[in-house]
Amino acid sequence: MAFIPLKDYNPLQRIRFQTVTVMLIAASVAVFLWQSSLPEGEARNAIYALGLVPSVLFGTETLPDGVALVAPEITILTSMFLHGGWMHLIGNMLYLWIFGDNIEDAMGHGRFLVFYLLCGTAAALSQAAMASDSTIPMVGASGAISGVLGAYILLHPRTKVLVALIGRLLVTLPAVTVLGLWILLQFVSASLDDGGGGGTAWWAHIGGFVAGLILIIPMRDRSVPLFDRAPHSPGDPPPGAPPPRWSLRGRTGRGSRFPDSGGRNL
Repeated sequence: MAFIPLKDYNPLQRIRFQTVTVMLIAASVAVFLWQSSLPEGEARNAIYALGLVPSVLFGTETLPDGVALVAPEITILTSMFLHGGWMHLIGNMLYLWIFGDNIEDAMGHGRFLVFYLLCGTAAALSQAAMASDSTIPMVGASGAISGVLGAYILLHPRTKVLVALIGRLLVTLPAVTVLGLWILLQFVSASLDDGGGGGTAWWAHIGGFVAGLILIIPMRDRSVPLFDRAPHSPGDPPPGAPPPRWSLRGRTGRGSRFPDSGGRNL
């Protein structure tokens, strides 16, 4: 991609810590370390055994004896925690770290975990449906994280995101621009893909994103509005903070007080 998100300016409002987000990242990293510890042949078998193979899921193919570990339906979940390489893992976890905490904040820990798994399921089924005869295993958290992005663009479209552009240029852009360009890229890439199998599962990204757009509406806390944040940038006061108060003593201005400049929530 031409840009990489590095940070959003969107403080937590309802929870103290993004427990589930951190647990999902830790689980994905732990599984990848386990994958990396396996000999090459066993690592390949693990991808087939725990990744989602569309033709196996739909019953037109079966895995070789000794490879299958769980029922094909269970691989919809297990595939979310496998990754194809370090860059695949790091890219997914970066997006989850930046945007996942605010979605967890909007619905609470338990509902966020359910939301994440539902989006991942919708993503996996979307890709599998588009390539139902494929024998290539699908792995990665990107479908579930796409649901997080769909929810974020609906809740916080104007929140500022720090982005690194090609050439190491840092800029802040509204989330609707960053995530809008991201989902546009998925549609363009999907339309150019011949659907033959390998590479990126573009339709998983699209399916997860759409699921996130839909599920955030009923699953968010009732107190959380849609499109609720004004743009935030470094140095802005935290959302909901009272406006600064001005007071002048006497006509000469002696003893005048200016807004408190301490304690910025970045």
